[in-house]
Parts: sequence; structure tokens; C-alpha cells
Amino acid sequence: DFPSLTDFNVLLLTYKSLHALCTHFICRLSCGAGPSHVVLEPGLPLLLDCNLGASDTPFNVSWLKDGQPLLPEGNDYLQYLVNGSVLLMPTSRDGQSPHGVAGAYSCVTGSSLGALMSRTVNVLLASLSKFRLEPSPQKVPTGGAARFECQIEGIPTPVITWEKDEVAIPEGTRFISLPNGVLQILEVTKDDEGVYRCVASNSAGKDISHEARLSVTTGSTEALNRVVIVAPPQNASVVLGHPAVMECMAQGQPKPLVSWSRQGNTGKLSYTFLSVPLSLLFLYSTASVCHYQCLTRRLSTQGVTMLVFMSAEPTSPGPESLSLLLLSCKYPTVSLSRGNTARFLCNSSGEPPPVLHWLKNGQPIKSFRRVKTQSPGVLLINQLALEDAGYYQCIAENWLGTACATARLTVIVREGLPSPPRHLSATPYSSTTALLSWEKPEYNSDQIIGYSVHCHSTAGSDNGEYEFAMNNDTTEYLFRELLPHTTYTLFVVAYSPMGASSPSLPITVEMLEDVPSAPPQLYIASTSRTDVKVKWHPLSSEQSRGVVTHYRIEYSILDQPDSVFSMEVGGNETHFTLRGLQPSQTYLLRIAAGTAIGFGVPSEWVQHKTPPIDSDDSMVIFAPNELKVRASVNTLNVTWQPSPNHTLVSGYKLSCREVEAEETANGERTTQTHTIRLRKKARYHLLTGLGPDRQFEVRLWAFNKQTDGAAAVWKGKTEKPHAPPTTPGPPPPLPPSNIQATANSSTSIWLRWEKPRFNNVHIINYTVRCSPAGTTNASMVSYYTSSAQEILLGALKPFTRYELAVQSNGANVVGPFSGTVEESTLTDRPSTPPEELQLTTLDSSSVLVSWHPPLEPNGIIISYWILYSGNLSEPEHLWKNVSQDGSITSVEVQGLASGTRYFFKVGASTEVGPGPYSPIKEVHTKLDIHAVTGIIVGVCLGLICILLCMCFSFRNSKSRELSGVLDSTAVIPQYKRGGCPIPSNIPECSNSYELETLMPAGSQESGQPPAEAPEEQSLMASDNPLNGEGDALAPEPKVYIFKGKVYF
Repeated sequence: DFPSLTDFNVLLLTYKSLHALCTHFICRLSCGAGPSHVVLEPGLPLLLDCNLGASDTPFNVSWLKDGQPLLPEGNDYLQYLVNGSVLLMPTSRDGQSPHGVAGAYSCVTGSSLGALMSRTVNVLLASLSKFRLEPSPQKVPTGGAARFECQIEGIPTPVITWEKDEVAIPEGTRFISLPNGVLQILEVTKDDEGVYRCVASNSAGKDISHEARLSVTTGSTEALNRVVIVAPPQNASVVLGHPAVMECMAQGQPKPLVSWSRQGNTGKLSYTFLSVPLSLLFLYSTASVCHYQCLTRRLSTQGVTMLVFMSAEPTSPGPESLSLLLLSCKYPTVSLSRGNTARFLCNSSGEPPPVLHWLKNGQPIKSFRRVKTQSPGVLLINQLALEDAGYYQCIAENWLGTACATARLTVIVREGLPSPPRHLSATPYSSTTALLSWEKPEYNSDQIIGYSVHCHSTAGSDNGEYEFAMNNDTTEYLFRELLPHTTYTLFVVAYSPMGASSPSLPITVEMLEDVPSAPPQLYIASTSRTDVKVKWHPLSSEQSRGVVTHYRIEYSILDQPDSVFSMEVGGNETHFTLRGLQPSQTYLLRIAAGTAIGFGVPSEWVQHKTPPIDSDDSMVIFAPNELKVRASVNTLNVTWQPSPNHTLVSGYKLSCREVEAEETANGERTTQTHTIRLRKKARYHLLTGLGPDRQFEVRLWAFNKQTDGAAAVWKGKTEKPHAPPTTPGPPPPLPPSNIQATANSSTSIWLRWEKPRFNNVHIINYTVRCSPAGTTNASMVSYYTSSAQEILLGALKPFTRYELAVQSNGANVVGPFSGTVEESTLTDRPSTPPEELQLTTLDSSSVLVSWHPPLEPNGIIISYWILYSGNLSEPEHLWKNVSQDGSITSVEVQGLASGTRYFFKVGASTEVGPGPYSPIKEVHTKLDIHAVTGIIVGVCLGLICILLCMCFSFRNSKSRELSGVLDSTAVIPQYKRGGCPIPSNIPECSNSYELETLMPAGSQESGQPPAEAPEEQSLMASDNPLNGEGDALAPEPKVYIFKGKVYF
């Protein structure tokens, strides 16, 4: 039976700065830093205790050995304990040494929340090897220094002691035993002669080396007159925290002194350590890299007579150590919503540099689609799903040990999340574009704030997943820059303020074919004087971009480039023989591959010369077979098979020349050709030191002493420099929510928003897009950046409607713009006057004024003001004005004076106030034709009357002179012409004027004073009144003017 645990003494060995404890009996495995191995020593069992520090219960503990489950059945050297620990026994049940117990042990603890794996510990069996180096005989003069050394390996590290004549050497000032198996004897005397040996022992046993004799000579001391370095310093590498011994042993007379100096990272030497004859430097290593120098000096009364320098430096860049820190998880548990992004950062340091790997629930994580491991020490999980929950561990390992850090991830799914998008359909539009469309989720679709569209290649090594964020106002996305003839898997996730939906059912789409992007690599060789064999390699799927259905081979004679012959072969062929060619002729050949879409670019023209016609068939050396060239960035690996008549071959010649891309009329411009001679048995050669992405031509031909054979030709490019692997970064952030725009003035708008309700990426700032509503001119779109959740947009146009959208920006990733909101700036005064003022004269007193609205009204025009004046220099406030409703752009201005020049200007007003007036225009009113005609007629009649009166007055004056003086008191009846009496309704003469008064009277002419005129004064007098018989003269008529009318 196995003994109980209390039957053993437990010896604890503490490892500073480590989380695990390993003893000769107990080794606690945890997820902290710890040693890489533990020793199972004879007679002492080893307890492996699994202690991962988790509090969730119950935990199931399982053990792994060398990565495989450790089963108790068939292993009689171990015992499972109740608490999950494993007890390893030093002997099996039959008392023999255990076989198969050594190995790498680790434990895994699991629960419903996940699983954790401990660091790995290598269990080693105690052992002791044979001596690798044993002491050798020494002959030393008296006063000199002797040195013996032995080396042996074992587990654990053997302890080495020394014996003289089979008696242990006591420690003293002259006998120094070093941990590395060196014995130094200083100031040797005759009594030190004898036989020396070393004894090595550990828990596995004990071993004694061969004996070596020390001989001490006396007499001459010439050998001691010079300083001799017996044991110079040796380069060393030491574990951080462990001591190191630097040895620099010297001898001479007088006794030399040894000084040590250290050169650190700064490059300066510091001579401050010690100067002692012991020649040893004991150091405790720190995290620094130093270069040590040993200075040996022999002193005399006259000073220093000899200096000897020896140096040593570490064999590794620094003290070897291991440390690790998990930065991204401040708490042991990280909770994120479904659809979010988890990012774990693991920083490690050590020398040698540790190797990092990640575990999830105790299993290695491989980069695949959503899960990416990035350098250095970054684990990125996009589009979190429920199956991503569990324990994540970062393991750092080097030969010193293992360090581990743990974090637990929980994925939260809230109530009220939208169901997955449905009814996905994908249609390829071309070889590189495809349209994906979907329908909104069946449940909670009104709460959707955005979508994420995912795409990854269904097959192939590059199956990285690409993610694109979308607004909630669309249910389709056009994928661009996809690979032709490639099958992609697509799915969509919906987002609400509460979180993300589960992914939709995936859909696949196969892209259309395209023409090949590159030509095949061409190989040419002559199989006879008239036959040339053309070979090529099939294109890769990335280059073919479809199914290659045929190849086209073109060739022509070098001197006849216009006569090109062409022939096509099937897409499954990889070689073809051109027959019936001319001997001793140089041909140009090239090849192109084609799909159902068409042929791609052809290869470069390659020259090939057929064998001469006068050569003996038995002596012709044909080109080597199966010439193949595998191109890399800086090398070409050339392989081939022997020529058909290889018995004639003495060796091969290989030439390589770089062909520049430019061509001149004389042909291709090339660089220098390098030719290499190879042995007959050679079948491959590696061309190195070539430039990346360069065009090269490789020729290979066999030769013998008489002639060179035909050449096999390859032409192609070296690969482009490998870009560092690009892994998809974090998903783009979702757009902001609750965007609100408020007009601030006629030229500014306040825009405010809230962070995305579902935040999947840390947002550093926002981008605001502003453009007039409905514009299609990209130059009128402005962009602004804001680190706050609001911005005042200025320098806008008054009374203009703007479309506004906001975009979230993360670190090195930007999201889509939100849906647009519209807002108008406030009204302002018109900034321009009414346009195209027109003045049209309607008649002598009215003018029609018309105009067009201002180009920049800056609001709704509520009224127009028409100002006019006949005097341009008159102040504006004295001008007459007419107002008109803002919806009317014309007005008739009346009451103007005819035939007058007037000046007009028009201005517009909004509710804020009036704008500028238009430029002044002038107009002339028309004359009043009717009024002018009346005046003319009146004037003419007046003139006629005046003339008549002048005539009557003239006749009247003649009659007076003949008849005498007229009695002024007589009343003479008035008659009309023809003897009719004047009507009694003739008005009184008080309101009438005789035309005679306008003319000088006859009495006035005679110089007499005029008599007082009666109310009715006769213009002509007669002594013979009418007697009614009609034979008498009728009285002369009188003319009266009454109220502008003329009466006779």
C-alpha cells in the first residue's frame, strides 16, 4: 500500500517572485509564474496539487501528461487523491524505479462557467551523469597558483567537493572551491603536493573523478617574474536573482593584484569593484547587461611594471528572467453585451523572450474569422456570441519557466433584443461586387439603430472576416473589391439600444469570373532541330480568377516580328510541342491563359534559338528537361532534369539576367548577365541576392568540350516583399443617437447628439457632415470634428435648409454616418435687392413698375417698397413711395404728370427688416393728346376772332367818320341779321365785353374823350332804322363773348 502523506517530511523551497510553490514533496500548480521543472527524488514522493484560485464550485479536476489525459489505469506510480491532487511515487508497486513518470504535467479545472488550465511543470527523475571533465596533473613552482577543474551534470545539480589523498580538503584562505567545480590553491607550498580528486553527489548518487597529482618545484623563480593569467574570465549567462562567479586567476612575483571593472549600457568603465589577490568576483545579477574586465597588476617600489587586461560579457542580451502582466482586465470578470468586441492585452517580458499563446477554457485558441491573435500579445474577439463566454488565459513560456494570467468573460443578453434579420439574398453584380439585401427582424424591429454586415471567404487560407456598419434606414449593402470566382459567406446582425441580435442565417454568394490577372510561367526547350517544346505551370486560383479553359501560344521569327503565328490548346494542358520550325533560327514565344470571359495579359516575349542544321544528330546536346523555377522575394530556386542525351554532357551552365520593364526600339534593356558553371550531377541551384518584384530571365544549358547545347529558358518575376499580415481591426462604431438640430441665428445652428446606445468601440471624437438640403455638389458639403456631443455650426446661409449627420470615430476606425436631420437657419434681411427692375409707360399719368425677387431674400418677402421722384437730387425721405404685397412683383403708379421724367427704385422687406434698394432707373411720361388738341383749337379760334374783330373794327371806324357822332343816349333796337330781333334772354352787358373795346375807338382817333359806354354799345350806327319793309339797310351785327362763348 502507498504510505500516507504524514509519513513524509516536507521540505519547502521558496522561489522568490513566483506564485507557485514547489518542494521535494509538494508542487502546487497555479496560473502564476513558476519554475519549469521539479525533481522526483528517490525515496520521496511528489505531490502535484492543482490550485487555480477559482471560487466557483464544484470544480472537476483532470490531469494532462505531455498534452494527453492522464489516466490512473495502468500507471502504478501515481495515485489520485480526493481533492484532485496527484501523488507521484518514487518507486512502483514492485519496488522498481518508475518508468514513464517523467513528463510535462498540467491540470484543468472546470465548471459550468468554463475551464482553467494551470501552467505546465516538467517532472524529472533524479540522475547523475559521468564526468565530462576531470582534473589533470599540475606542476607549479613554490609560491605559484594551482588550479583543478572537473565538470559533471545531474538532476538536481550535483554538489562538488575536493579531496587530497582521499581526505576532504578543509576550507581556508588558500584553498578555494568554486560552485562551478574549480579548486584554486594559492601560494603553493611543498606541503600541498599530493593526489587530488573531486567528488560529485546529489540525491541520485555519488561519483568520484580520476586522481590528479600536484607537483611543487623549488629553486629558480624566473617563471614568476612575469604576470600570467592562469584562468581568464569566461562569458556567462545567469538566471535573474541567482549569484554568478567571475574567475580571473593570475600568478607572478611579487604577488599581482586583480581589479575588476564593469561597462554597463552607457559604455563607461567603472573601476570601483575590488582589488584583491583572490581573483574572484561574486555578483548577484540584476536586470542589466554588463561587460566585465579583469585588470592584473604587479607592483614594485617603482610603480606598476605590468598590466594585463582580460574581459568577459554575457552570452545573452540580458539576465534571463520571465514576467507577465495582463493589462486589459482590471477585474477577474469582464461582462460585455452580445455583439460587442472583447480585447485582451497580455504584456510579457523575459530573456530569452517568452513565447505567448492563448487558451480558452483550457484549449488553445487559433486565429479564425472573429477571433484574432495579434502581435504583441493581443487577443481580439469581434461580434461576441454566447459561445465566447468562458475563461481566457495568456501563457508565456521560456526555458526558465511559465507565467500565466487569467480573465473570465461573460456575454450578456438582455430582454427586448431584436430577432435576427431575415430573408437574406445576395446577387453578384460583377467579378468584384455583390449586393446583399435583407428584411428587418420580425420582432422589435422598431428599436433597431443600425446593422453590421459580415463577410468572409468560405474556403481558402485567407478566411478573415470583414465587418461593415450600416444605418437603420437601409436594408442592403454593396460589397466591393471582392475576389473574382470566390465563394463568400455573408450574414447580418441587428443592433438596438439594448444590444445586438443573434446573427442571421448565413448566405453564400459566388463571384463571377474574370480574365486571369497574370500569365503562366513559360519554359522552352528544343527537342530537335525543328521542334520546340513549350511548358508552363497552371495558374493559382488567385491568378486565374476563374476556370482556365484554354491557352494561347504565340510565336514569330525574331527578324519578322509582324508575322505572328498563334495556336490554342485546352485548359488542362501544361505543355505543347511546336513542330516544323526552321533550324538555326531565333524565335520569339509567349503564352496567355484564358477563361470564359477572355484572355488575360500575355507573358513577356522569350527568345529561343533552334539547333543549327549542319550539326550531327549524335552530337547535338538538347536542352535540359523539366526546368522549374520557384520564385521568392530575393531568391530563385532552379531545378531540372538531365538532357535526353546526357551522356554527351560535361556539365551545365546557368545564366540569370534582370530584364527592365522599359523597352526601346532596339529591344529589351537588360542588366549584366551572370553565368555559373555547374557539375554534371547537379540538379538544382539557388540564385540569391536578387531584388524583390523584379523581372528575370533564367537560361540553363548543357555543354561539353566541343559545344554548348540548346538552352531551356524561364522568364518571370520575384515575389513582392511580404507585407505584415493584416488582421481585421475592431468593428466600426455605431452612429450617434438622438440627434437634434436647433437654429441659433440666421447663420448658425446648434447640433446635439448622444453616444450610441450600444457602444461596441471606444469613441474618441465625432465627425459632423453639413450640406444644403438636396444638394448634389460635393464642394458644398462641409465636415467638422467635435470631441464633445454638441457643436455650433457657423458661417451658414440665412433662411437655408441644411442636412446634418454625425459619425462616430474610434481609434483607427470610423463608423458610418447617422441618418440625416434637417434644420433651417433663421430669417434675415435680404442681402441683395430685387432683380431686373423694368419701367413701362402706360399713359401720360401712369407707369407700370415690375421686378424679380432678390437672389438672396434670406426669408419670406412680405412687402416691396417702390420709391419714385421727379428730382434725382431730392433726399430719399422726400421721395414718394408705394408698397406692394410680397407675393406681387409689379405695380401701376398713377397720378404722374405727363411729359415728365421720373426716377424709380425698388426694395424688398422680410419680417426682420428691409434690404438694399435696386439701382435707380428713369422713365418719361407721355403727353396728354386730347388736352393739347383743345388748347390748339381754342388758340386758333381766338386768333380767328381777333382777326375778325380787327377787320370789323377797321370798317366801323370808317363808317363813323362818314355818319358823324353817334348819340350815346338813343336806344336802338337790336336785330339779328335778316331783321330778326335779338332774343330777350341775352345776358346783361355787365358780363359781356365788346370786341371793340379791344380796338381804339374812332373818337379816340380824333382826339376826343370817349363817352361813357352804355351796357350795350353799338359797334355801327345808322340814321335810317329799319322800317319793316326790308328795303332799308339791316343793322350791322354785334359780337358778344360770354363765358368763353361767342354770340352774334
